[in-house]
Amino acid sequence: MNKDRIDGAAKEAVGSIKQEVGKVVGDSKMVRQGVVLETKGKIDIAIADVKDALKS
Repeated sequence: MNKDRIDGAAKEAVGSIKQEVGKVVGDSKMVRQGVVLETKGKIDIAIADVKDALKS
């Protein structure tokens, strides 16, 4: 497991939590921030997948 995958998973988790908290408290800005963070996490994981594929 490389750093990109770990960072991506953490961003994805925090982004998901931020979205849910934003929905509960009615903060649309927090929801948007959560979506962005979760997307960045998914991108980091995809980058890790590409790096792993190139190493093989």
